Order: sequence, then structure tokens, then C-alpha cells
Amino acid sequence: MTRPFVDFARRRGWLAAALLACLLALPGCALLPSTDPARADASGERPAPAPQRSDTARDAPTASAFDLRVECDDAELRALVERHAELLRYRAITDLDEAELARLLVLAERDVRQLLATEGYFSPVVKLRRDGTRGARPTVVIAIEPGAPTTVARVDIGFEGQIASDDDADAVAQRRAIVDGWSLDQGRRFTQQRWSDAKTDALRALVARRYPRGRIAYSLADVDAAGGRAHLHLRLDSGPLFRLGPAQVQGAQRYPPELAERLSWLRPGQVYDQKQLVDAQQRLTGSGYYDSAYLSIDPEGDAAAVPVSFTVTEARRHKVQLGVGYSTDAGPRLTLEHRDNRAFASSWRSQTRLNLNRKTPLLQAELTSLPDAGGWRWGALARYQRQDDGLLNTLSRTLRIGRSRIEATYDRNVYLNYEHASVTGSATRTVPDALLGDGAALSAGYAWTGRHFDRLPLPTRGWGLGLDASAGITTVGARRPFARLTAHWLGIVPLAGGASRLALRAEGGAVIADRRARLPGSHLFRTGGDTTVRGYGWRRIGMPVGQGLVGPGRYLALGSVEWQRPILQDRWPGLLEHSLFIDVGSVANRADRLRPHWGVGTGLRMITPVGPMQLDIAYGLKSKEIRLHMTVGLVF
Repeated sequence: MTRPFVDFARRRGWLAAALLACLLALPGCALLPSTDPARADASGERPAPAPQRSDTARDAPTASAFDLRVECDDAELRALVERHAELLRYRAITDLDEAELARLLVLAERDVRQLLATEGYFSPVVKLRRDGTRGARPTVVIAIEPGAPTTVARVDIGFEGQIASDDDADAVAQRRAIVDGWSLDQGRRFTQQRWSDAKTDALRALVARRYPRGRIAYSLADVDAAGGRAHLHLRLDSGPLFRLGPAQVQGAQRYPPELAERLSWLRPGQVYDQKQLVDAQQRLTGSGYYDSAYLSIDPEGDAAAVPVSFTVTEARRHKVQLGVGYSTDAGPRLTLEHRDNRAFASSWRSQTRLNLNRKTPLLQAELTSLPDAGGWRWGALARYQRQDDGLLNTLSRTLRIGRSRIEATYDRNVYLNYEHASVTGSATRTVPDALLGDGAALSAGYAWTGRHFDRLPLPTRGWGLGLDASAGITTVGARRPFARLTAHWLGIVPLAGGASRLALRAEGGAVIADRRARLPGSHLFRTGGDTTVRGYGWRRIGMPVGQGLVGPGRYLALGSVEWQRPILQDRWPGLLEHSLFIDVGSVANRADRLRPHWGVGTGLRMITPVGPMQLDIAYGLKSKEIRLHMTVGLVF
């Protein structure tokens, strides 16, 4: 037993001595940590500051042996010491004498230095003194001059395991991304928290793709306290490259187990990517077949073909959904949908939709099969729709059958389509039916869509392209062959700084057919409205056919440039954006007769989970009208 402890026992009694011994023996109560603050150990870690005590225990002056005051110009350092100084835990011992308090002040100085070292200050001037009159409760003053902080002078990041030897493009890109993404780079102030966070982020970037068994093999923060420099060393061991193996589905009862694997778009042999597993979970829950899904792998499994575990909760067979909406083109909308995931007691899904609004009422029924092993599924659709633009009323009936495949980046669809359209209106008797879109056609086509956006439904960069080509024959009047081609493109280009961006849109279409061919209006083109050329009424840009009527044309050209920038970020971060735009579009029966219809305007965008909700005011240069337009979501 040490001499100070014996002296203390003689003065205060063995009961008080035992109390002090118990306090010193509690975990985390050591006053002299063994770690040198000027040099972290091989793991780069230092024991964390003592946990924050409750305000009641810390700020109860009537039960304190002394008061504590920290003098420091840096408010953050002052708060750190006030919150975590080891000296605070001895305020509850109310019978400390002068000698005992003096000894604690000596020990507390080293503790304060270690606290400051965690924030990068390794050469501070720390002075402790006792203020107050003898016999009264003293005030311990900790005066701190932190000095210059230690900054990072060099960072050395190395790799071990398979990532170090792999020379394929993905491995090289991953190594570069880890190095480029290092957050505690040269010139920054070194702190223990930043050092720990930087290592965690680097390890997370390693295990997120290709190498889920990755670990930190070695880390060292070599601090030169006198020179104020820190040299950081990190070695990451990737372990082996992981590839996905067979699917193991748990919870499948109502639907076939292989459905989860096919809807996930994950394939055996695919390189492991944590983001792709998360995206697959979202696809499963959004498919309508599952209420929840969790996908995982065992990092200790076979790296060459690690099984993928699917834990799913199946959705009910039937679902009825009622929705309301509004658009400036069609007015208020009421939607009723019914889905049966096992229609007619089969594996096919049926979806029935009733859409009631003023201008585009619709009744639609659709049947789709489960995807096969290649991801293709059969589908059949029947649609009955009316389109009323105020002057012409187009009633269309559609039947379609085909096969489609939907993937993360590309969609493909092969189809056979029959469409019949009847056009009515007050002046249709004096206008030839072929000019109004009154006709019918049978066609076969192929549609392809590619999406390369950084995220959906709120992209900040990327592009998308859609193509649709079909050919067929008219079935009303003289049978005439025809061909139809459409293309649409959307590009999101970030501007300097990345806060604002340009949204560029282009669309074109052409129908090649005899001028007497009676094609249905849905195969021809009219434009104008919320999502095409703002500043014009819905479908009001087309072919003038007399008496104020606008008929469809065989050629379409459309473009738009929109500048989008965030606003009021201090008050509502990530919520509102302002936009300025220029739209232009034209429809004609000959490509050389396309004449531009310009629209200019400004708008306000509110960012929502389902996409942007946009309210625009636009002026049509040719219509000479100011119109209000509202849209919700991004569709491509």
C-alpha cells in the first residue's frame, strides 16, 4: 500500500480510504491513461473521453467540493474540458483537504492535455490554480492556451489482398475512389474523431463493392507534436473478390420462390455490390408482390459463389387503390385501381384502372405473366379512352399484346397493336376524316428505353433515351401501309458548383404513309401543354384544318431548355427550387414545313419523395397567352 494512501487513511479513517479506493478501481476512472497523446498506437485509437455526466450531477453546487472554471478563447475547447475533464468526478467528495486537492490538480493537468490532444492540440499551455479564500469552497481554474493545431502532413493509403493485385477497370476505379474519397487529407487539422471517421469511411467504401470481407490491416497516426505535423498510415486488406451464387428464398408461400430472384435482377456470377442488393430490395417491395424484402450474404461464405439470402413478406393477392389528383391540362382527377396478383387462379396478374377527369377519361385492363428466367414477360392490354381538347373529341379503342423486359438501365418491348379512333366535333362534317385522325391501324413494333441517371425520381445528372419503331397497315378505307418512328431524350447537366443544373429535352416523330391513309389520331402528333410546350393549351399545337380546329400531323419536333436552382436553402434545405425555361415545338405534315411555337416562363419546384412537384407560369409567343401549368413527378 502506497505511503499517500496510508497517510490519507490515518487522517480520515479507513472507511473514507476504502471509498476512495473503490472510486479509483471503477472502470474508466484511471487518471493516467497509458496512451502517449503525441503518438497513437498501431490501431490509431485513443481511449474516448469520459462519458458526459448528467446536468444534475455536474451542476449541483451545494454538493460539490469545489467549483470549476475553464479559461480558453476557443469556445469548443472550453466546452470539451468543461464536459469531460476527469477532475469533475471528484467534486462529489466534499471532505477533500488542501493537500488532496493539490495532488488532484497535478493529475488533472495531464488529463486536460490528453483531451486537447484528441482535437489536434499537442503542445498547449495548461495552468491550474486554486482561487478563493481559505475555509470557503474553492474554485479550480483551468487556464488554457491551445497553441497551433497539428495538421496532416502526409497520408499513406495502401492495399493488401486481392484488390492490390486485380488490374481490371473496376478494381482500379475502386482503389482510386477510396484514395480520392479520403476525408482527412493533407492540410486539415488532425483530430481523433476525424481520423476515426476517415478510416471508417474508407473501410465502408471497400466492403460496399466486391470485397465484403475487407478489414483494416494496419493504421497509425504518427504525430510530431513539436512540429505540429501528423503522418497518417492506413493499410486495407480486401480479402477475396465475392461473386453472387444461388438464391435462397425464405417466406415464399403464395408466389413461386423463383419470382423474388427474377424481380431482383440479380444473377449468379455477378460481382457483389451492396447498393445493388439495396436496389433489389426496393424493386421487390415496389413490385406489388411483396410487402417487405431483405437481401443479404454471408461474408464468411464461399467467395466464388456466395448464396444470396432473400427474406420476404408476401403481399396480399388483391389490392384496391383510390387516388385523386389535379392537372392544369385535364383538371381534377379521380382514379380507381384494382390489382389481382393471381388472376383467374393462375400465375398471371390483372390490373384494372378507371380514370375519371374532364378531358381524358380512361378505362384500361391489363394482364401480365410472371417473368421467365431471362426476365421477359407476356402482356395483353385493352384500353378505352376519350380525349377532349375543347374542339375535337377523339374516342380511341386499343388492343395490344407483346413481350417486355424491364431492367435497371434498359427496357425493351416487342408488341402487336390494333387501334381504332373516332373523331367528333361541331365542325367535323366539313373536314376530311384523314385530317382529323379518324381511322384504324394494325401494327407491329419495338420499343427501347435506356436510363443513365444518377438517381430516380430526382436526378441531378445523367441522360435517358427512348426509341419506338413500328410498321403496319390501315384497316379503315383503303388499306395503306405505313411506318412510324419516335424518339425522346432527356439530359440533366450540372453547372459549376453542382447546385444548379440544366434540364435539356428533345423529342421527334415521323409517320411515313400515303396522304390518303386513314391513320388513328394516336399514331399522329399534336403537342402543347404541361409536359410539352408550356404557354399553349393541351394539344393545341397541330395542323390547322379550318373553323378553329387543330388536327394531328405526321411530323413532330420539340425541344426545351430549363435552368433549375435551389432557393431558400437556409430556411428549407433541399425543399424548393426555382426554374427558368424556354420550350419550342411544332407539328406539320411535311418536315420542311415545321414552324416553331415558342413558350417562355418561370416556375417553382418542390422536391417530394415521388419526384418534383412543379408550378409554372408560361407565355406563348404565338398564342399570346399566359398559362399556368402544374406537373408532379418525373417520367421517362
